Amino acid sequence: MDEQLIIIGAGPAGYTAAIYAARASLKPLLFTGGQIGGQLTTTTEVENFPGFAEGIMGPDLMFQMSEQAQKFGTRFAYEDVISVTQQSCDDVFVVTTSGGAYKSKAVIIATGATARYLGIDGEKALIGHGLTACATCDGSFYRDVPVCVVGGGDSACEEAHFLTRFASKVYIIHRRDELRASKAMQKRVLEHDKIEMIWDSTIAAYQSDKDGELESITLENLKTGEQSSLDLKCVFMAIGHTPNSSFLGDLADRDDAGFIIRKPDCTLTKTPGLFAAGDVADAIYKQAISAAGMGCWAALDAERYINQF
Repeated sequence: MDEQLIIIGAGPAGYTAAIYAARASLKPLLFTGGQIGGQLTTTTEVENFPGFAEGIMGPDLMFQMSEQAQKFGTRFAYEDVISVTQQSCDDVFVVTTSGGAYKSKAVIIATGATARYLGIDGEKALIGHGLTACATCDGSFYRDVPVCVVGGGDSACEEAHFLTRFASKVYIIHRRDELRASKAMQKRVLEHDKIEMIWDSTIAAYQSDKDGELESITLENLKTGEQSSLDLKCVFMAIGHTPNSSFLGDLADRDDAGFIIRKPDCTLTKTPGLFAAGDVADAIYKQAISAAGMGCWAALDAERYINQF
């Protein structure tokens, strides 16, 4: 047996799982993958993570978690995981990476979910500078200024309604001429005096100021092709997330969107010894603190599983 526990993912869930597992003397091996620190590395100031009264920069928070995990004995491998399989003869997991193959009694999947963006020019440079996929995380930074939400489902409407607490004006930009959200949610946003709908439209381009911060967008009407400019300080994407779970094959059940399905009240998947935590298994909350909490659960669940042997 090469390892007792392998953790895949270097975000709040993975690091928290590593801290708990290392303190339990499981000597976890954590594979960071390409985006070390997860989505928080694209966030500027984090104000809603407990313990930081003055806030903390997203990358700094992830660095501190990493240091804490390493302090207790977590080992890091800076490799991308290609697949996770299981040897049928002895239930040992085989984690195949860009650097080789590793065996383990248990595996925690904490690979997160990737927010969907439009894929237009200049988008990546604006993430964290007027472009985000989390109203709960970043809404309070945009007080008394106009913002927009891109999307037409329940998440988009919820985020738009939430943003009315801060922004002077909230536009909802939707590709169609009617919302896909529930009737109750539609009523809430369509009747709100701070929310304005922009139908049949998408963002064709972004414009930033001299400091690299968003200052306006170019709108394109998908029916007429007409373009117009709209001054904004932030665009909130609400067109879904893609869970990073495809490498698991049939070891874990997933819902229609790809989120890993866990057993009730724990982090265990359908495969004994395989656990899931954080955004890869959370289609609802998608917050750093909830991911960290699930990472704690996963480590405790894994410890109980390993101690059976």
